[in-house]
Amino acid sequence: MVATVEPDNIFISEEAPPPNSTYICFSLSDSQNNGIFYAYNPLSLLFPLVLLQMTLGSIAIVLTFYLLKPLGLPIMLAQILGGILVGPSLLCRIPGLLPKIFPIKSFLLMDIIAAVGNMFFFFLVGVQTDILMLKKINKKTFSIGFFSVAVPTVLTIGLSICMHSIDPRSKDTTKLPAIAEAESVLSFPIIAYYLTELRIINSDFGRVALCSSLVSTLCSFFLITTNLLWFQSGDIVLFFQFLVYGIVFTALIFFILVPLLLWEMRQIMIGHPLKQGNLIVLFLAVLASGFWSHCFGLNYLFGPLLCGLLIPSGPPLGSVLVEKLDIVTYWMLMPMYFVKYGLAIDIFSQNITTYFRVQLIALLGASGKFLGASLSALSCRMPPRDAVSLGFVMTFQGIVDLDFFKLMKRRQVIDTDSFSAMCLSLLITTIVITPIVRYFCNPSKRYVVYRGRTVMDSRLDSELRVLVCAYDEENVPSAINILRALNPCKQSPVAVYLLHLIELTGSAAPVLIPHNKKTRRMSSKTRSSGPVINAFKNLEEEHGDYVSVFPFVAISPPQTMHDDVCTIALDKVASLVIIPFYKRFYDDGAFHSCKQAFKTANQNVLDQAPCSVALLVDRGNIRTKSAIWTCWSSYEVAVVFLGGPDDREALTLGIRMAGSPNINVTLIRLMYDGDLPDNYMEGWRLDHELLYEFQINICDNFNAKYIEEPVMDGAGTAAVLRNLKNHYELLVVGRRHDDMSPLLSGLREWYENKELGVIGDLLASSDFLGNTTILVVQQHTQFGDGY
Repeated sequence: MVATVEPDNIFISEEAPPPNSTYICFSLSDSQNNGIFYAYNPLSLLFPLVLLQMTLGSIAIVLTFYLLKPLGLPIMLAQILGGILVGPSLLCRIPGLLPKIFPIKSFLLMDIIAAVGNMFFFFLVGVQTDILMLKKINKKTFSIGFFSVAVPTVLTIGLSICMHSIDPRSKDTTKLPAIAEAESVLSFPIIAYYLTELRIINSDFGRVALCSSLVSTLCSFFLITTNLLWFQSGDIVLFFQFLVYGIVFTALIFFILVPLLLWEMRQIMIGHPLKQGNLIVLFLAVLASGFWSHCFGLNYLFGPLLCGLLIPSGPPLGSVLVEKLDIVTYWMLMPMYFVKYGLAIDIFSQNITTYFRVQLIALLGASGKFLGASLSALSCRMPPRDAVSLGFVMTFQGIVDLDFFKLMKRRQVIDTDSFSAMCLSLLITTIVITPIVRYFCNPSKRYVVYRGRTVMDSRLDSELRVLVCAYDEENVPSAINILRALNPCKQSPVAVYLLHLIELTGSAAPVLIPHNKKTRRMSSKTRSSGPVINAFKNLEEEHGDYVSVFPFVAISPPQTMHDDVCTIALDKVASLVIIPFYKRFYDDGAFHSCKQAFKTANQNVLDQAPCSVALLVDRGNIRTKSAIWTCWSSYEVAVVFLGGPDDREALTLGIRMAGSPNINVTLIRLMYDGDLPDNYMEGWRLDHELLYEFQINICDNFNAKYIEEPVMDGAGTAAVLRNLKNHYELLVVGRRHDDMSPLLSGLREWYENKELGVIGDLLASSDFLGNTTILVVQQHTQFGDGY
């Protein structure tokens, strides 16, 4: 049998040790290292021993993550499971390995590293928690959050009392009420983490779940704090004494840290990094808060958590802190924490009776959370599918719950067997619930059923609604030029819904902020959007009543940015979404790649948008773009037409542009110089109808031209495109074409950017187009990529 070990049980004291203690003598000073070539064991030294422990922990977590990745399970589960596998449950079952890799002398340093990592983890939890979400709590979310804690608490405590009454002499049954409490609470950071992992945090469902979990966390915090203080004090006087200590400590942190943060915020301007000295001051404040909370008799994690809560989440300060601490905390310090708790778990030495008792309470607790959340949601008229999904989401557990389990074990509220069983129940619950939530929660399904959201379906004499997305200021000039080229006029005004997409860092909760056009004040989170919004406001003022601009700012993870895009496009009945391509090309064919995260956003919008989508590809020097419209005597636009729904959508945009007196539109039709198969006839008929409409519209328009180019194969197509050279400011092309089209034979094997399609990729990566902007259009169709 392999014994479990717990670093928390090791004490170093100059005074008399506690009763029933075991004396262990060893030297903490390192002797001289002569190297392995002189038969010297490096594991006899404390420092290399701890490095090996950290390495083993990190390797176990990474391997577990890659093994679980195909199953769609979250990283947090891999971290917890990796720590268990390093301990006596797997790796340390090898005879003689446990005392060599994890000797008792290393526990002191192991405990220090784990404690520091845990402090910074709770600090990051506080930073990523937006306390302003308290304003968004309404009757619906309060009801769901309250009953998600109240129902499981009543059920589990009732069951634990019944178990104790059946066997009142058993010491194990006296611990069941505390286990029942631990299995009934919820954690907002854990719910937010899993919602992000499942890519549903930006949806309306995700926002309801976040607010409800925040209410549940407040209820859980009150329940846990009350019980812990009462258990620690033992009488009413000491209980209120500890409560006063906590209030005084909170007030001191508030009056010391808030002025420092206000000074920091005044020093920071968006776009300028924090000074290294300012960051060091904040990091020292985290360590000092842990020290002083311990001195006040409180848990050492309370201070760092409080410091994090006082720091504004998101940009500019919160995002920088998360960016600096994320890798170091989660992948260097926290692995030691998971190894430390994994050493206390041996799944093969479980007491069967204790195990089943704990699992029964855990199952009842999860069922209570599910029933409390889902029934409350149904009573608030939430759709049944969403109510069931919300019930499952509220059962998630994670690192915060694990910390609570360890705290209970350290205070001897529960024993080792109960602790191990509770950790195993946490793993089992997460493994079972995750695929269920993935099945029930799929926000993209609400976009599939919508049809008729295309530019072709918008009449020329009606308002055209366009959603324009921007990642940064560099995307603005070309986007504004596209909107001007759409010829907004009295008969066909343009409604522009501007969405500035900002990557979420430093906050657990994404936000979608509609900009108030009556004021120019910007919050700290949206200050970087000022230049972007002002540029579009100038466009609105320039065109009077013909252009209306409605700005939004979305701060969200890249994996779920598309939900904000699709939601606004759906709610505002947009016919077209214009989104920048994640790469920026130069006139010599080279490219500068933006954050790869925006590639995910591009692809998700193309796959799930409820309307047509246009990828805006910038080329050349951005400085040349900003002055293009001001010097327009004529603006040269070319539409490349091969056939198919996407090319028809591109041609429809060209027809709108041809109505402007300052725009010269050239339609270049590539025709196959041969006989087409019969299955092309229906598509050819639709193409011919639109081409005929274009020719009718340009009869009296000297600014529009129609050119036919006979082509035999892909080489001929490439030759025609190369002849375009630098003659146009804007090229409009379709994204998707028939895989079997002879016009593209030999070209599909060479294109790299799948998001742009064959023609778009060929034009974007060319070295003969100079500063030409490329607009790659995809029409919204019922069958996705099909015709």
